[in-house]
Amino acid sequence: TTGRLIFELGGISDREMQKLKDEAKALGKDSFAFAFYMDKSKEERARGVTIACTTKEFFTDSYHYTIIDAPGHRDFIKNMITGASQADVGPLMVPADGNFITSIAKGDHKAGQVQGQTRQHARLLNLLGVKQLIVGVSKMDCDVAKYGKDRFDEIRAEVTTMLVKVGWKKDFVAKNLPVIPISGWMGDNLITKSTKMDWWKGCDVMVGKEKEKVHIDTLSDALEKMVRIPPRPVDKALRMPVSGVY
Repeated sequence: TTGRLIFELGGISDREMQKLKDEAKALGKDSFAFAFYMDKSKEERARGVTIACTTKEFFTDSYHYTIIDAPGHRDFIKNMITGASQADVGPLMVPADGNFITSIAKGDHKAGQVQGQTRQHARLLNLLGVKQLIVGVSKMDCDVAKYGKDRFDEIRAEVTTMLVKVGWKKDFVAKNLPVIPISGWMGDNLITKSTKMDWWKGCDVMVGKEKEKVHIDTLSDALEKMVRIPPRPVDKALRMPVSGVY
């Protein structure tokens, strides 16, 4: 999703995009072409997962964003925390394919059952103090979802319930959280509203202390219209995290 979003915003040239497609095809991973823009190492590309946090920049009409592409795999959760702890807004991607149930699973440590990564990431974003959240229901183009409203509604209901259970306030989830059906691979609802989901009429969210109502159709809408720059108390005493002493 990150790579496709930056491509749609003009951050990746056609020549560079073709090179990424060729490299992905050579590894038998054609659908990973956009992911390869962020995943640069040989291990990441061979395994098909993000390992280290990667930053890239892009622009909307009002903002200059630095996006931190954080690992989703549970083996690299420490790296995810490093990236998420610096975020002003957290885009949480939820798969609409057959991996959805696994991604939000409660898990049971005593029984050896692993907690779903989407659930764990949602909990960590809340614990880290990220105050703005965007949920993207990704892979709407897959054979399971088929751009269907029923599949989206099912996932939206499950995800919003899960978010409340892991610590997000119920009122925030109900009024301030956009949940958007998207396809990172096909580009649906990233920059322009998809023509493949006629049932999607967008969503209204309340933004800021003034409780302004904003209509959201796409991920770009959320980044442009909903997100607010948090206060920076630069006149206060310096605080900084220390991750290691040598």
